[in-house]
Formats: sequence, C-alpha cells, structure tokens
Amino acid sequence: PVGRPVLLRLNSQDVIHSFWAPDLNGKRDLIPGKESSIWLQADTPGVYRGQCAEFCGYQHAKMAFLVVADRPADFQRWYAAQADTARTPTDSLTSRGQEVFLTSQCVMCHSIHGTPAGATVGPDLTHVASRRYIGAGALPNTRGNLAGWVLDAQGIKPGAHMPPNSLSPADLQALLAYLGTLK
Repeated sequence: PVGRPVLLRLNSQDVIHSFWAPDLNGKRDLIPGKESSIWLQADTPGVYRGQCAEFCGYQHAKMAFLVVADRPADFQRWYAAQADTARTPTDSLTSRGQEVFLTSQCVMCHSIHGTPAGATVGPDLTHVASRRYIGAGALPNTRGNLAGWVLDAQGIKPGAHMPPNSLSPADLQALLAYLGTLK
C-alpha cells in the first residue's frame, strides 16, 4: 500500500541472493539458512522493478521481480483476492486442465489453494494468471510463453529447476486454459 512501510521477510534456500529494489532504496542480502528482513515504502502508486544484486548463478541476470504499489483501497482489494482459493473450473476444458495438473508431476512442486496440490518446492500457482511475468522475470506471462515454459523451462532459462514436461497438445491446451483462470 502506498504511503505505508511494509516489512518483507526474506530467505534463500540455495545460494546467496540480494533483494534490490533501487527506486525504493531497498537492498538486502539473503544468506541460505538465515532469515533477513527489509522495510520498503512507496510514496507513489506504480510498478517498481527489482533485481537480484548478488551473482547467484547461471541465470542471475534473469532474476527480476516487480513491486506493485497501489493506493490503500486498491491494495486491500488485491490482498483480499490473494487470500481466496483458486476458482473451480466451470467448463469441460478447464476441468480437464485441472485434472491434467492434479495427475501430472506438476503437483510434486507446485500448490494451488483449494485443490489437493500443496507442494512448496516451486511457486504457488493459485493466482498465476494475474502475474505479469513468469520464470522470475524471464518472460511476459502470455499463453504462448507459459506453454513454452511448461514444456521446456530449461530451453528458456537454463538452470531453472522446472523439469521438461511431455504433454499431448490437447492436454497442454487444457492445462493452459485452466492456468489462465487462476487470477
């Protein structure tokens, strides 16, 4: 929310990273096994780009993030929506997509609140369709980019922990339709 300090609690599970949001004057190192924190405050609504500022491996240059600062009322609406579970599929295509997700290796790493998928290795996908980027800033979140990422994240961002997936074209389209409903 604009005009209010926000505390971020940070941690790393693999190597040293550095959370850096230059337009918000925020930079904090993340040491594996240690929690750190940083206070940020945006005084103007907008989207602020951030970046990992510590060389952390092969794809360091593609470790970006966005900080979205909204007016307090807009932030409250967003925050309430983030607490919601995923929407239940309402048609046969998205129902099939949910089935593909829940019966594939996706559930071994990802969670979607409101479904049996509750893994914590990969990103929570409950609201994946509302994200502007995928792959930690590697690509804009479009249906085509998401398809490429699902099938071969390594081909897009070598070193990503997501394995390749062999899905039939019909299953891929159903999965993409389902993921597209998760806002």
